[in-house]
Amino acid sequence: IGNFINAELWGKATDVPWAMVFPPFSDPAQLPRHPSQLYQFALEGVALFLILWLYSRKPRPTMAVSGMFALFYGIFRFIVEFVRVPDAQLGYLAFGWLTMGQVLCVPMIVAGIALIWLAHRRAPSAKGAAL
Repeated sequence: IGNFINAELWGKATDVPWAMVFPPFSDPAQLPRHPSQLYQFALEGVALFLILWLYSRKPRPTMAVSGMFALFYGIFRFIVEFVRVPDAQLGYLAFGWLTMGQVLCVPMIVAGIALIWLAHRRAPSAKGAAL
């Protein structure tokens, strides 16, 4: 929300009905743009909170909730990067569409999957606990 209020880190130019024109001090081109900051709030804030809240309502193995956070944060950020303007000093890193944000999301997604896998692998089974 802070980036939206500060009119920074906005999205690519678009013609969708909910596009926004940011102030001239922020966007001299004055083009209608994706409000990518609000997309991030919806996915990385609200949706991620709901996923983690629902998932953690039952007891989970150590590291499982952290793994879910890393996995879904990485996925949501990777998706939103498609409509964000890439950092001016970096541009696109590969294939004409891959941004630094997306590159950095890949290890986060992999780490999330690994944490979930390790958490469930290390968790005592119901049979073993009953013995």
